[in-house]
Amino acid sequence: MTDIVDELQWRGLIALSTDEDALRKAFADGPVTFYCGFDPTAPSLHLGNLVQILTMRRIQQAGNRPLGLVGGATGLIGDPKPNSERTLNSPEVVAEWVGRLRAQIAPLLDFEGPNAAVMVNNLDWTQGLSAIEFLRDVGKHFRVNKMIAKEAVSRRLNSDAGISYTEFSYQILQGMDFLELYRRHGCTLQTGGSDQWGNLTSGTDLIHRVDPEAVVHALGTPLITKADGTKFGKTESGTIWLDAEMTTPYAFYQFWLNADDRDVSKFLRIFSFRSHEEIEELEKQTEERPQARAAQRALAEELTTLVHGADQTAAVIAASRALFGQGELSELDEKTLAAALSEVPHVQVAELAPVVDLFAEVGLVASKSAARRTVKEGGAYVNNAKVPAEDAVPAKEDLLHGRWLVLRRGKKNLAAVEVTGG
Repeated sequence: MTDIVDELQWRGLIALSTDEDALRKAFADGPVTFYCGFDPTAPSLHLGNLVQILTMRRIQQAGNRPLGLVGGATGLIGDPKPNSERTLNSPEVVAEWVGRLRAQIAPLLDFEGPNAAVMVNNLDWTQGLSAIEFLRDVGKHFRVNKMIAKEAVSRRLNSDAGISYTEFSYQILQGMDFLELYRRHGCTLQTGGSDQWGNLTSGTDLIHRVDPEAVVHALGTPLITKADGTKFGKTESGTIWLDAEMTTPYAFYQFWLNADDRDVSKFLRIFSFRSHEEIEELEKQTEERPQARAAQRALAEELTTLVHGADQTAAVIAASRALFGQGELSELDEKTLAAALSEVPHVQVAELAPVVDLFAEVGLVASKSAARRTVKEGGAYVNNAKVPAEDAVPAKEDLLHGRWLVLRRGKKNLAAVEVTGG
């Protein structure tokens, strides 16, 4: 890779830049030490954060040095939300979340070699700073008229909620982060989402005030939108998190597998590390044979492997295939099966009942008579076995892991029943 700016542009990852030509020259003269910050305002990162981590990974692979900042200080405050004040978490909770986020970021960067990544925490340079020192040494460089013009602040100023001094001061803390990393590590570039542009430029402005000769840059990635108008990184069941306990690897895989054909090209360019040629071939396949979902499958496998590992990905693919009759359900481990079945319509029953009753109760058919027709026509399956008769009743021995039945109508309509009785 000879020009990382061209690479980022091809992938649609540059929305804003302080000076693109100067940044291109900095990379050419490189290596560039750069950073991106992540606040522990939740116990896990999500797909929006993944955009930033993978952008860091790309820039590092082009021969530059990343600093991954998890904000133990800024996480105690949180950047301004659009419509309301944040609920502040205790220092103990934030400290725990710092550790969790660092553990999620670390496997995605390279911590060896000449451009080894470094993890940093802004609590290191803020916790010993007195209020007077903060106001004299940092606050004096900020102009209130410019601060209130920042989009995140002006939006809140014009809302009924207003904005507290705590959240108003967030941009000063983020600006100080860039200054400290510039001093400590020679960091000259900050990356982040374009919605954070005001906070990103607060750092470049502060450095220029302290050191007028400094050459520093900010780079903002675009907000990802979906063709259907829904918010990226969310499903009906909620946010897609990187933590396997909060979003199962199966649900993570399915998110990418279910990507709209209109979105998958954009997702490939932003998230995949395949070559231009490979991506363009997958785009071509989507255009010519959309029903094959080749691009979605490639993306789902690559990203699930990247975030959750090859073993989890293999288990997820096996479960996905087995649910639709292309593998043995009995071979799936309990945790993977439970995760898979949580993503399809499911009901709990106290005891086993006739198949037609279960099909109707879980909603695979509109009524018991419709269930009987489905059985008669050969379209009803329990655990991938065709239901032989309209009066069939599953046996205890049919329960997967002693708990579940997988019901299927035709090739694609799935549901699950969990038997809770002894």
